[in-house]
Amino acid sequence: MPWLALHLPLLSLEAFAATLPEAERAAPLALLADHRIGAANAAATAAGIHPGLKRATALALVADLRLGPADAVRDAMALQAVVHAALAFTPMVTLDGPATVLLGLHTVLRYHGGPERLRQRLLAALAPLGHHLQMASAPTPGGAALLARWRDDLAWGPHSTDPAALHSLLDQVPVHLFGPGREHWEALQGMGLHHLADLRALPRAGLTRRFGATLLADLDRARGEASDPREALTAPPVFESRLELFARADTTAQVLHGAAVLLARLLAWAQARHSRIAAFTLRMQHETRRRADAPPHTDLTVELAEPAADAAQLNLLLRERLAQCPLPAPTLDLQLHCSRLVVAAAPSGDLFPSRQGQREGLARLLERLRARLGDAQVQRLQPVADHRPEQACRLQTRSLQTSLTADQPNTTIGTLPLHRPAWLLPTPQPLAERASLPLLDGRPLQIVSGPERIEAGWWDGPGLAARDYFIARADDGALVWIYRTRLPLATPSGWFLQGRFA
Repeated sequence: MPWLALHLPLLSLEAFAATLPEAERAAPLALLADHRIGAANAAATAAGIHPGLKRATALALVADLRLGPADAVRDAMALQAVVHAALAFTPMVTLDGPATVLLGLHTVLRYHGGPERLRQRLLAALAPLGHHLQMASAPTPGGAALLARWRDDLAWGPHSTDPAALHSLLDQVPVHLFGPGREHWEALQGMGLHHLADLRALPRAGLTRRFGATLLADLDRARGEASDPREALTAPPVFESRLELFARADTTAQVLHGAAVLLARLLAWAQARHSRIAAFTLRMQHETRRRADAPPHTDLTVELAEPAADAAQLNLLLRERLAQCPLPAPTLDLQLHCSRLVVAAAPSGDLFPSRQGQREGLARLLERLRARLGDAQVQRLQPVADHRPEQACRLQTRSLQTSLTADQPNTTIGTLPLHRPAWLLPTPQPLAERASLPLLDGRPLQIVSGPERIEAGWWDGPGLAARDYFIARADDGALVWIYRTRLPLATPSGWFLQGRFA
């Protein structure tokens, strides 16, 4: 079975620097573990900082060195996002060590169009996560993992398609990249064993007595000479991810910068479940030490009109919501939660305009209006079974999904007649008249069509309406909708302006 390995040599450092501005990422950075340097970026390495160096020595070399604590939980969350991105391509994804992801490709390689096409798609899916990758493939999972850790001087990494080629490549791998080899590195180095070929040249019985059976057993599995079963990982049903901000976020722009990292992880999880996001919640943990009256956290929920998996759309909606949400205190920590997914295929692109494309454009507009104005400010007109125009509909606040869904048969009253305007006045405007003809702004109106007789509301008591409606043309050519009370005892009586045609 062919295996593809993704090795992330800078995972811990990249997870630490994810929320830092671009300029600060280029400055010397290092992680501390037990008061010693655990990892360093290129700028720090160029200044002489290397793993194992004491903290005081590192600061003596680089006075402005930015130090951060190593955090296994933070690294695990970053690695989990890479696993989710890989699960979108194959159901067989597993881990090998703390920073290597393995993908089984035997059943999906042809589906993705071959190795080169798969590589391009995989790199595009992993790009938003912002990790440096070393990739390699081999017939065995252990062999692919070793080759991925070995060389980073090739764009596609070392590859082998048959056992003979794999054995030749593995013989050149340094012993310290081998799992058990790292544990016994000092002893193996003292014996002059630098590559796996040197290790294999020694008697197996002697190596087993001195270093245990694990050393050779792992080597046999990597070479394909022993079985190497792997347990596949799965994406959890609910997304939870946390990100610590290493500088206090006093503005929504700083919060949005950190939230973009969590949104990239959210999209990787949704793609792993082959679903689309319907809603998510961002929790901002605040600093309450200086402001005792500040709440410990602020929750911000973003709902989508239609489920989507577009990073630009999610970032836009979150930006609109954050712009309307003043921060009660500086933010120190971000948490993203999502449990509302919809299993749906991605929308297909249209060469020509279609109803589906118009619907998606309306959905995007409603999402942005709701994010900017608030949920209660986005309403829809609900038809009512009443012939009186002022009673024929009512405003109703409903979810965006419901607003975009066609009304059910039991609630559909019918579409607006073409001879009725969409713009109605809040209250009918009385019109003066001359020779029994209505006047608008002192000028006579020309009757174009009518009458349309309406008599309804007798069940409402004072709501009785007995009217004859007409379409009239004003002096400037605009069409208006007017009516005249029909019953002689109607109060008030005369001509009234009810609406205007656009």
